[in-house]
Amino acid sequence: MSREERDKWDARYREGAYSERPHPTALLADWLDRIPRGHALDVACGAGRNALFLAAAGYAVDAVDISSAGLERGRATAAERGVDVSWHCVDLEEHPDELPRGPYDLVAWVRYVNAALWPSVLSRLAPAGHVLVEQHLATNVEVIGPTSAAFRLAPGELARAAASLVTVYAHEGLIVDPDGRTAAVAQLIARRRD
Repeated sequence: MSREERDKWDARYREGAYSERPHPTALLADWLDRIPRGHALDVACGAGRNALFLAAAGYAVDAVDISSAGLERGRATAAERGVDVSWHCVDLEEHPDELPRGPYDLVAWVRYVNAALWPSVLSRLAPAGHVLVEQHLATNVEVIGPTSAAFRLAPGELARAAASLVTVYAHEGLIVDPDGRTAAVAQLIARRRD
């Protein structure tokens, strides 16, 4: 990702982007009690809504994003809430192998499409480790999220990417976010095959 792209995300977070979404993704909140506790990684965490939720639930959390402004907002919220998260500023487009090493019992990867990241994510799963993925899905329906097809998965693409894992849950279609907005998503919860 170019410096221009990083600056764009920093500006968005400084201007308050996503501040109306402090809640974790509903998929994570709904499934948390069925996923083993331990060490978690939040990929493309933004301002850390999922990382903060996981830390409050007792996970040791590493959170990664390209935006230092988003991470700074996450740090401030973590301090306010009294939770610990280890924040990492990494350009995952340019350096997909620079994810923290893990191993992770849970990798949460929400609404950031980057097919090149799969090998790094899979290599960091602990035995019986889980991935929880929710990506924007291609659709003709008016929904929130990116307008470019480059940032939306084709139907079945997520399942193919995770074919080496044991699928626990999968869904493709429309959902209503906790803030009442409609999104088209591909969702997957899967665990490492051991």
